[in-house]
Amino acid sequence: MKLKESKFPKNILCFSHLRWDFVFQRPQHLMSRFAKETNVFILEEPIFDGHDHFSAEKRSEKLTVITPHLTPNRNSEEDRITMRILLADFLKNQPMTEWVFWYYTPMALQFSDNYGPALTVFDCMDELSAFDFAPPELLDMEKALLNTADIVFTGGHSLHEAKKEHHNNIHVFPSSIDKAHFALARKARVEPPDQACIKGIKLGFFGVIDERFDGDLIRDIAEQRPDWHFILLGPVVKVSWERLPKNSNIHYLGQKSYQQLPEYLSGWDLAMIPFAINNSTRFISPTKTPEYLAAGKRVVSTPIRDVVQPYGINGYVSIASNSSEFISAVEQNLSAGNKTEWLDSVDRFLRDKSWDNTFEMMKQKMFWTLFEADKLLAS
Repeated sequence: MKLKESKFPKNILCFSHLRWDFVFQRPQHLMSRFAKETNVFILEEPIFDGHDHFSAEKRSEKLTVITPHLTPNRNSEEDRITMRILLADFLKNQPMTEWVFWYYTPMALQFSDNYGPALTVFDCMDELSAFDFAPPELLDMEKALLNTADIVFTGGHSLHEAKKEHHNNIHVFPSSIDKAHFALARKARVEPPDQACIKGIKLGFFGVIDERFDGDLIRDIAEQRPDWHFILLGPVVKVSWERLPKNSNIHYLGQKSYQQLPEYLSGWDLAMIPFAINNSTRFISPTKTPEYLAAGKRVVSTPIRDVVQPYGINGYVSIASNSSEFISAVEQNLSAGNKTEWLDSVDRFLRDKSWDNTFEMMKQKMFWTLFEADKLLAS
């Protein structure tokens, strides 16, 4: 860390394993807010489609998405060296005291570990090593990043418990929400045509459909309740279509924009979190949980630890471990009638949960880290 005075650096370079135009989630929420006052550069993972260069696209006055383009069919060491060269060219003549390096992927440390920015942040939003096709060296790179980072944030309490012994400046910031956006679903809205044509009880899910998604659970419920319709919004990633259930009452409507979500939610009778209980879901804190609740939808979830606590034990979300429990929980929620009291308690719980608050609290922790570094340099 190099710093002469406690002021926030002018630039953030965010190393992201998620593309900016993928599902709108934690990186987009936070970096969009930083970009209102600081220059933000999102460095995505490479596309192997031609000669070596960075392409840059401004998404707002202070937010730029940078996509590396690399020559295909080289080995990983050649790619790493090329990324180091391209990054050096991008940062040429830049004083590091004016930069924050913000990591979502520890793998980026392979080509960026030779810099000394004013602040290094590791926002550990998931246990990436537990996901399918994770690079074998990911765990070693995460250990290196935990040694390098000045401050660490975690995306949930379970993840914080797993990481807290590995860093002395680590803070938990669970999933948050844009309440005003999702509250739009509480008012009657015109459903999008691809959903409006589906008649009957609608149970909805939005998010990435990958190794965390329990397709067998959805298949079992769909077979037992053919009059229920399962609305699945989101891209299919890392799992084959052949493995997904194809019942006539299961509807894959594809990825929708963040702005469209309230329109779809407004037509659902209930929202679902049908995640498998496996290594990839052991530490997740699904952002969709508070988003569903902010939309005024009752929710049934499998027993994901960060959903059970706090949402399940407080009665905001119903927890079900198998298809029979899931069906029972759905039926109880559908027949619950007036939900005013439940919704009032949900709103009280969500009152201080917002991405604006999370952003401000994170920024305070970062300022404090910079301030402490100032004192250390001055002593």
